[in-house]
This record gives sequence, C-alpha cells and structure tokens, in this order.
Amino acid sequence: QAEAAEEWGFESFWVAEHHFHEYGGIPRPPIWLAAAAQRTKRIRLGSAVVVLPFDNPLRVAEDYAMVDILCNGRLNLGVGSGYLKHEFEGFGISGEEKRERFDESLEILLRAWTGARFSYAGKYHRVKDVQLNVAPVQKPRPPVWIAILRNEAAAFVGQKGFPIMMIPYATTEHFAELTDTVRAFRQAFVSAGGRPEEATVPFGLHTYCAESLEEARAHAKEAMDRYVRTRLYAKQRPFELLVEKNLVAFGSPDEVVRVARRYEAAGLTHFLAIANFGGLEHKKVLHSMELLAKHVVPEFTGR
Repeated sequence: QAEAAEEWGFESFWVAEHHFHEYGGIPRPPIWLAAAAQRTKRIRLGSAVVVLPFDNPLRVAEDYAMVDILCNGRLNLGVGSGYLKHEFEGFGISGEEKRERFDESLEILLRAWTGARFSYAGKYHRVKDVQLNVAPVQKPRPPVWIAILRNEAAAFVGQKGFPIMMIPYATTEHFAELTDTVRAFRQAFVSAGGRPEEATVPFGLHTYCAESLEEARAHAKEAMDRYVRTRLYAKQRPFELLVEKNLVAFGSPDEVVRVARRYEAAGLTHFLAIANFGGLEHKKVLHSMELLAKHVVPEFTGR
C-alpha cells in the first residue's frame, strides 16, 4: 500500500502504534518504517503516533534517527501520550503518569536529536552525559506533531510551539467545534512565537472512495463497524451517523471532495485518508486509494 501510494502521487504514508489487541496491527512503527524506507524513494513516511510513555526516549530518538537516515530525510514524527487502558496495563505503567512521562520523553528526544552531549534529571527519566551516535538527516530535526484526543488540548499544544494532529472521529461531537479548536490552536501557536505557515493541522479521516455511497457501504461498512467496535473506550456510533456528521468520508469521489472541503474550510490542513481500517481487504484498500489518487487528490493539488 505504501508503494502504491508513492506510485499514485500521495504526499505521505502514516502508520499507528498499538499493542495487545486486534485494534491496530503495528506495535513497533520504526521497524515497519525502516522496511518501507527501502521500498520507496519519494513519499514521506510518518508515525501517527509514537506513544512516548511506553519506551525509553533515548531508544525512540535512536530508532527514528535511523529511520530518517534509511529514508534519506523523509520522516514525519507524530507523537502522543497514549490513551488505551489495556496498553498501559500491559506495559505496567500507570495511565495517571502519562502526561508527565510524555513531556519528559519529548524533551529528551529533542535534546538527543541535536547531536550534542547532554544530561537530564526528571521524575521518570535520568540521562547522564549521553550523545547519540546517529543523527537524523533532516536539520535541525524532522518535523514533529503532537496528537490530541480532546479539542481543549489544542491551545495547550500550540503554547508549547508544536503543531497538532487529530482524528475528528475521536475528538469531535459536532463539526462546528473544529473551527473553534483550530482557531484557538493557531492563536496559541503564533503567540508562542510560531510562524503561521507552520501551524499545520493534519487530521485522520476514515475514507472509502467508490462509485457511490451505496457501493462504499457494501464494500466497507462491515470494516468500519469493526473499527468502531474494537476501538475501546470510545463512543460507539453507528455507520450512518458517522456519515451524516461527516466524521468519515465514504462514497463517490465528489462526496469525498465535499467532506474534505468542509475540513479545509474549518482550517485543517492535511487530509490523512485512513484507507486501511477494520481488517478491510487489501484489494479494496487499493481500489479506494486509486480512486482517491485519480479523482480526489487533483482537486486539491491542481495536478
């Protein structure tokens, strides 16, 4: 699918980190990304997201520096603090510690990526006089986004000087909330000294492109229902309601374009089409991706 995405002209390809459950299939994204780096030449490769509290941040810094080297500077790094109870329990980490662990890990990761020797003393991590022997190709570092699962977190991330990424399915009850969320984020980001053009808001949207909504429903509703069912601790919403609320993009190319335009008008910047979800068959994923590439992407790129 990553090779096909490159062939068809997509800008980037992203994978998520999940553990110990049928929801999610890649527990170690840098291993997968390293393999994809050898099979592609142009497309950017992203993590959406690395769950920082689950690992030693020095190992994360090393792993993703290696990925950036192997793909010759095509890494996009999305990071998050995690939210799934069974994953924290599996790693023996208290979910109540996740925010502090995330903050410490991100600081150590970024300091390690500078290439300088450094020490760090935190509540959960201590680093004494360490310098990585690998460094990312991209300078001063690969781009970093912080994922949010609550709309009210957007401004807080902006104050830290980082762009956000989100899945509206998880954060949003009413579409109008998104405009306020993006506005609050951008105001906080610029106030913290960020440049307006760097205040990007990538968003993941479950997408199935077909000849019609009826065909999309026939091909992919079962997979979408499975995704909703297995996404633990999230609100369970029926397929038709997700379509009605524009929290998925199912249907003809024109319908997918219409939904994407709504998010564009709300200020979100990069449509991450989640084409592989809920165990959807590979050939159906490729069918949807090809229609997106031929009929949807040109509407936004002019190609």
